[in-house]
Amino acid sequence: AGDAIYPSTLEPWAEWLSGEQGKAPWGAGETPWDPLAFWVQEAHRRGLELHAWFNPYRARPTAAKSALAATHIAVRQPAVVKRYGDQLWMDPAEPAAVTQTLAVVADVLRRYDVDGVHIDDYFYPYPVQAEGADVPFPDDEPWARYQLGGGALTRDDWRRAQVDDMVRALQRTVRDVKPHVRLGVSPFGLPRPDRRPPGITGFSQFDKLYADAERWLEQGWLDYWAPQLYWPIAREGQQFPVLLDYWLSANPQQRHVWPGLFTSQSRAANNPWPAREFVDQIDAVRARPAAGGHIHFSLVSLMPEKDPQKLGELLKLKTYGEPALVPVTTWLSAPLVGTPVLRAKAKVVTIEAAPGEPARRWAVWQRHGGAWRFAVQAAPERVVIAPGADAVAVAAVDRLGRLSESAMIRL
Repeated sequence: AGDAIYPSTLEPWAEWLSGEQGKAPWGAGETPWDPLAFWVQEAHRRGLELHAWFNPYRARPTAAKSALAATHIAVRQPAVVKRYGDQLWMDPAEPAAVTQTLAVVADVLRRYDVDGVHIDDYFYPYPVQAEGADVPFPDDEPWARYQLGGGALTRDDWRRAQVDDMVRALQRTVRDVKPHVRLGVSPFGLPRPDRRPPGITGFSQFDKLYADAERWLEQGWLDYWAPQLYWPIAREGQQFPVLLDYWLSANPQQRHVWPGLFTSQSRAANNPWPAREFVDQIDAVRARPAAGGHIHFSLVSLMPEKDPQKLGELLKLKTYGEPALVPVTTWLSAPLVGTPVLRAKAKVVTIEAAPGEPARRWAVWQRHGGAWRFAVQAAPERVVIAPGADAVAVAAVDRLGRLSESAMIRL
């Protein structure tokens, strides 16, 4: 929202940490706390990836309470920020707004070891209603400039072109600064109207958010695609499997497709979805080899104290019984990781990393009675405890999910 949850010279501190936009959250001593640095460190210590999530255009949400800081873009460059309903939005047609977004993303990439950059489903804002009709987004000034310059697109196509240009520029920025970082998007889950499977109905991001999402997927501008499939399997007009199959079929560049599940509905106050719905949705994803995984929205619904249906326990017991690695991203570039060296003392195996590029995690196999059991360990964990095993094999996993040659040692 034009602010930052980390120290930045480009945007003010977010108010959510201190109660006041522009005010740093102080840690011990006289150094501001850096939540993003903490999150990256702690995620990697656990073998998790961390993808930094950005809304490219939102400047002030409804829930904001404190005054805008002097360094906020709405104060520094008021002409590029528009009030729409009870929110502020950076105008996608204002070059300075796009420049700001790209600079912020590049700054995070340079300063933090994030594994991905993620953009949400907000492009042009969801329509505000007044007297039963959509209120037009207030972009008359850049639209007039475009027409005076000889532009021939319709207004809707012109708006979509602004978003297209931002997405392409974002891809170039990520590739230029850190070529191994994945760029992802979680678009609204319904296709554009002229491409919908029979029977699919509902909101059109193509016409209302001016997001030609299918084009981005077809052109390979994103590395992973997380369409918000926030409907049950049997919902008439928005059936989960039908929508999943559509997005898989719209993916000629074979980018990752990891649909978003509306897990928060398991704890909804009214008409909560049964926990079994999410198990069935994950089973539907896994039944399609072209879908490489799924994403929960949101984590809070899987925390025991916020999980009245014990969905987290059900997933742990039934669905997530075995560990898995993040699918390999074959089209990006990163240094390969060398084969580790294993040393054993009794049933304890020590992993020695190969020189050069560090591993991001370890793929570990233990052999028990002729059967191999798989596990994943975070990179800092260099010891494998293997009671009952007669052999251990370990491969290093690099930034893109590629495995080194595996080393094996008999016990």
